[in-house]
Amino acid sequence: MDDNLGVLLGVYLTILTIVGFMTMYRDKQLAIKQKRRTPEKTLMLIALLGGSLGSLAGMRMFRHKTKHAKFSVGLPVLLILHISILLFILLPIQA
Repeated sequence: MDDNLGVLLGVYLTILTIVGFMTMYRDKQLAIKQKRRTPEKTLMLIALLGGSLGSLAGMRMFRHKTKHAKFSVGLPVLLILHISILLFILLPIQA
């Protein structure tokens, strides 16, 4: 694999991980203040696009959305999927 692609992929996933984590934090704070919240579709889209690690960490750390099956089951499944795809991309296939 091209080293530049690996670096770009790493930067992309790092940014999305931070965005997922911070979005969970922000939504939890808005929930506490009973203000307008981030739509669940947006939270899941961030996780789907590569922020599953940060979203899952935020969910656990802030105890946010833990009773919603689509988050408590969906985020770990997405993380496993993302790790599998990443390993497939990064590890060379040997014949």
